Amino acid sequence: MSREATDLAGVRHLAYETLGSTNAEALSRARAGERGPLWISARTQTSGRGRYGRTWVSLAGNLHATLLLTEPSVPAKAPQLSLVAALAVHDAVAESVAHLASRLALKWPNDLLLDGGKAAGILIEGESEPVFAVAIGIGVNCAAHPEGGLYPATDLAEAGGAVSADAVMAELAAAMCRRLSQWNRGHDFACIRAEWLERTRGLGETLKVRLADRELSGRFQGLDEFGRLLLENQDGIIAVATGDVFGLDGR
Repeated sequence: MSREATDLAGVRHLAYETLGSTNAEALSRARAGERGPLWISARTQTSGRGRYGRTWVSLAGNLHATLLLTEPSVPAKAPQLSLVAALAVHDAVAESVAHLASRLALKWPNDLLLDGGKAAGILIEGESEPVFAVAIGIGVNCAAHPEGGLYPATDLAEAGGAVSADAVMAELAAAMCRRLSQWNRGHDFACIRAEWLERTRGLGETLKVRLADRELSGRFQGLDEFGRLLLENQDGIIAVATGDVFGLDGR
């Protein structure tokens, strides 16, 4: 069962105690005629997922939420929403625990790092029928974090930033409205790209990018006009559309 919660920055919000996946619920509602924008949140998820079908461990006290948008841009520009959402998450956490702001950084394409550990992740999913719908799934480790993942994790409480998921959610909704307006349906992505690069770590450093079938290494030179990672190695500059990024120390 869900309850219609207070609007978040003027956007409707359905709050659940338990869901399988907030992204799955959002896309199901889009197929049934929901056009959004609509926030869906859950105290716990039983089938949370990350990129490439990985399990997203949904621990109690953390934020699990999805923003459903329909026709947010032409489909070709929708992947830019990963960077838009990452900036909004950075904004929200920096506002919620201001004393930790200087310890935050973004990792391509859409992870929020705190002292080098993953504190938040984003999963963008879309469907084209009956309309073009995009689910922006966001998980923030407010109170706890999983162990043994692909990338070292942390949480806000452990770092000295005790804050409730509801408080972060309120900041996130406001930040997402601002960032979507700034993005302007993809027409002003250059501003998003510039601000994302100001908040990233590893620019100019050598990184490893793990793809589905191989691994690349090279110097992180920035992002192109589509938001792809620019990696320079002996073959020149390669634009990477998706992958897992690591420093040569494994982080």
